[in-house]
Amino acid sequence: MKGSCLCGTVRYEATRLAGPIVHCHCQTCRKAHSAAFTTTARADRGDFRWTAGEEAIGSFESTPGKLRHFCTRCGTQLIAEWVAQPQVILRVGSLDEDPGERPSMHIWTSHEQPWLDHGTDIPSYPEAAPPKP
Repeated sequence: MKGSCLCGTVRYEATRLAGPIVHCHCQTCRKAHSAAFTTTARADRGDFRWTAGEEAIGSFESTPGKLRHFCTRCGTQLIAEWVAQPQVILRVGSLDEDPGERPSMHIWTSHEQPWLDHGTDIPSYPEAAPPKP
């Protein structure tokens, strides 16, 4: 899968997703994206690479140990990462093609805005998704 920023300066590729696509409603995602929620999916670090524009990538540590990477020219949020974790978090909206999967849940709905009515049939959780059985 290929992804890029709004101006096309920064580009990346992810070979495959390493987990489900989710809609995250946490306060930091809402603020970083100026949206009611952001749609994310994880990719193993070995399956991710920058393909263009690395000189234009900026970072912001929104939570201790979590970096959000964006294009310094157009501001597009591209990925986030917990530095000590084996995966990066793709911003699905920055993909240039269909990942072939659909969102499976809403997370951190305890931070959800009262004016939002997402009206979907996929599960919602007040915080992080529950561990897999």
